[in-house]
Amino acid sequence: MKLYMETFGCQMNELDSQLVLGQFRALGYQSIDNRDDADVILFNTCSVREHAEQKVWSRLGQLRDRKKTRPGQIIAVIGCMAERDGAALFQRYPHVDVLCGPGELDKLTALVHNAIIANANYHGGKRTRQVALIGSTARRSGTHDAAEDKLELLDLSRSIGPADDLSQAYVRITRGCNKFCTYCVVPFTRGPEVHRPPQNIIDEVKRLADAGVREVTLLGQTINHYAFQNPDGHATTFAQLLYQVHEATPHLPRLRFVTSFPRDYSDDALAVMRDCPRICHYLHIPAQSGSDRILKLMNRGYTSAQYYDLIDRARDYMPDISLASDFIVGFPTETDEDYDLTAAMVRRCRFKNSFIFKYSPRPGTAASKHLPDDVPDPDKRRRNNDLLAIQHQVSLAENRGMIGKTVQVIVEGQSKLLARPPAAPAQVELLWEEHTCGNPAIAVDKVQLVGRTRGDQVVVFDGPPGLRGQLLDVRIVDAQSMTLFANLL
Repeated sequence: MKLYMETFGCQMNELDSQLVLGQFRALGYQSIDNRDDADVILFNTCSVREHAEQKVWSRLGQLRDRKKTRPGQIIAVIGCMAERDGAALFQRYPHVDVLCGPGELDKLTALVHNAIIANANYHGGKRTRQVALIGSTARRSGTHDAAEDKLELLDLSRSIGPADDLSQAYVRITRGCNKFCTYCVVPFTRGPEVHRPPQNIIDEVKRLADAGVREVTLLGQTINHYAFQNPDGHATTFAQLLYQVHEATPHLPRLRFVTSFPRDYSDDALAVMRDCPRICHYLHIPAQSGSDRILKLMNRGYTSAQYYDLIDRARDYMPDISLASDFIVGFPTETDEDYDLTAAMVRRCRFKNSFIFKYSPRPGTAASKHLPDDVPDPDKRRRNNDLLAIQHQVSLAENRGMIGKTVQVIVEGQSKLLARPPAAPAQVELLWEEHTCGNPAIAVDKVQLVGRTRGDQVVVFDGPPGLRGQLLDVRIVDAQSMTLFANLL
């Protein structure tokens, strides 16, 4: 069986896709890149932004006629859209065979298997569909018995094969969210917070490091709120987990984590980041707004002053720290004065980058039910473009400040950029010589590579192919707002 998967949304979805593909590979499925040749098509979906949903609608629309010519082809919608829309999705797209929410992914292989059998036996009439959804208020397991949960076993059964990328990997430490921000669907699609046992997390990171993974990113919707209640009654905090993972994997060159929540970020966690040399000095801390009035309407649970305090503390502990954030413009009742406070926050905090979005109501959230979407779309677009321009100026200034510095990058592969400053030929040729062991019979082409610093900056440079996953030193020679350009050392 040939299987095609397309993933939309966040890093959590990317990890879910990796784990799901591992389960299917263990059953003999072959993962392919050409959707038209697939026997099974999986769309791992996101509901956080309307734009991500529109992409999935487009994909499903494209497959409507093809399903008529290939009725045996299985189409599965998994992830947050499946959980949020539920069986109503079948009414809009009757050619879909399987729905599976993010809290039921351990059942997906069985659902697909059952769908294959049902399609083979279909001779007209009502079609049999496969559905596994937890519902908006269900909890599959509490914190103490999470290790017994089959979804936990999905993480624990992770396999590492030749097709896997051994340079970078994700490891989940929490599932779900309890914050209930008024604009967000995550608590409804991924359920309440469940914190994985610390030893399970440590063991998984160790297995990845033993297999040669060079960088592990710990994942959680609000990762710094991790707190696992151990059987002895003592709790493992996020700071303690971070330290334990670092100490248990001395052969892992890099450890990082996302996404942090601004409220209750402890000095203990900042101290661990400062004192553990292989933990990256990088924080992604979504602010969403610089206006206290809007933050209250969003139910974020902190003020702008508390957010600024966290940023200042992080820089006190780590002067070289790199920061990123998220912002929503045009939230209900947002005025120009509210927006100006957000713009001032971007200027003051000097984020390396920000993910900036226009507000769009998400069905089922408190904001969509109780707050009018009253900011005109032209105002949303104007504020969105203005904030992007401000962040562009900040990012460009921060990146230009790195020109002349030597930084370490992990090579992610060949760059898709077309333009770059000229390389330093002498340095490049020396690397060619080392790479070919001085053998002129070995032809090595120059390619443009992309790497990522410990601060999550993107760096483009010339080098020989085959360096994916390696840690290299480069010197920054030029900068744009989103990209640094470098020469290999």
